[in-house]
Amino acid sequence: MNAAPAAWQARASLRTRLVRNVLLPLALTWLLGTAVTVAVAYHFAQKAFDRALQDDAFALASRVRLQPQGLALELSAQEANALLFDQSENIYFVVRRLDGAVIAGNPDLDLPSPHKVEDAEFSELNFGQERLRAVTFWREQPFAFQVIVAQTMGSRRALLHDLLFFSVAPLLLLLVLLALWLRGIIGDELQPLSELQRSVEQRDALDLTPVPVSASSRELQQLGTAVNALLVRLSQSMQAQREFSGNVAHELRTPLAGIRALAEYGLTQPDPAAWREQLQRIAASEARASHLVDQLLALALAEEADVGVQNEPVALDEVVRATVLRYLSRADAAGVDLGVQGLDEPVQVAGNVALIEGILGNLLDNALRYGRAPAGQASTLTVELAREGDRVRLSVIDNGPGLTPQERQHLMQRGVRGLHADRLGQGAGLGLAIVAKFAQLMQAHFELSNASAGSGLCASVNFQAPPRS
Repeated sequence: MNAAPAAWQARASLRTRLVRNVLLPLALTWLLGTAVTVAVAYHFAQKAFDRALQDDAFALASRVRLQPQGLALELSAQEANALLFDQSENIYFVVRRLDGAVIAGNPDLDLPSPHKVEDAEFSELNFGQERLRAVTFWREQPFAFQVIVAQTMGSRRALLHDLLFFSVAPLLLLLVLLALWLRGIIGDELQPLSELQRSVEQRDALDLTPVPVSASSRELQQLGTAVNALLVRLSQSMQAQREFSGNVAHELRTPLAGIRALAEYGLTQPDPAAWREQLQRIAASEARASHLVDQLLALALAEEADVGVQNEPVALDEVVRATVLRYLSRADAAGVDLGVQGLDEPVQVAGNVALIEGILGNLLDNALRYGRAPAGQASTLTVELAREGDRVRLSVIDNGPGLTPQERQHLMQRGVRGLHADRLGQGAGLGLAIVAKFAQLMQAHFELSNASAGSGLCASVNFQAPPRS
């Protein structure tokens, strides 16, 4: 049971991941920029050092003169040391004739592969235990000689170390400060997410009221809205289940009690004819109970689909024709003249076949139960299709006793039955509620009105029709 929390704890927090994902590319970018900056700065510093070394070589070359005894450097050892003095580095030099003879300086200072160059040439060499940076050039006019000046590289290395330290150290300090600042800012921004998490964790499973959302960003606000929308849907689903359970418990109590009473009465009768009569009544009660269960299930499924159904073009005339044919035998047995109008041409609507069949089936069932004409008159029941502009009206019209406006409004509520239903002992007051719910799911409009003939009831559903081609 603790595997999931342990796995969550093993993963990095969102705040840590955000800080890491921000700082890592930023640090790499800064380090790359610092490396480039240090390399450029060190390159130009090297050129400055080399220029100073070249100036020393030119200064020595300018003091070489042709004497009667040959080429000579017109500087004493002390003067040469003073000319080449450096406070932190050791400097060595040598001046040679064209044949390699040393005119002045350190004879051990030599390049591995000397060659003539008109311009100064820079190179590095090992001199004893030291690594030197050297500049070499040849002069052939008015007389030929070579000058080499070399310098230790301690200052250059120290400069590189200073550049690296004073570039990287502030960068690291800034990254640490930025990480602390980002961690605090991101923590503040994610605080509403933590509050939402605690609110959901501490909530009872039956508490489906919306959670409070105090989001500082659009994404967190959208998350809170999505969670609350889910809670609303769950609440509606649970409410539908509770209502379904309540309806089943309430509505089935009466027919089941009636079935039990009929069975007990039949068991007390010795006459087989009485048994047959009671069994017939039990079968009729069972049929009414089955019809009631079907209606309860249809209403529960409709409320579960309250988010909407996928409407598509439906050939309404074909659905009406097939549904009416199923009810013809029942209408004949009840002595009702069942007819259809408006099926001469194809009629299409935007809807759902199963829901349309449920609507028409419930309307026909109600009309056959309660829409019969008074004694002495022939009962008629008409299913009518009519196109009115961009709407298609499906009507079920009977010539029964009809309803007053108050009764029509009253019967639209779930579980309410009319006076005739109480008198006949039939129905659960769910049929019209199912019709209204199915019509709502298809964006159709359901209404009850008086029949145009003056008596009877007209139950109509107005569908949205596709445009004429």
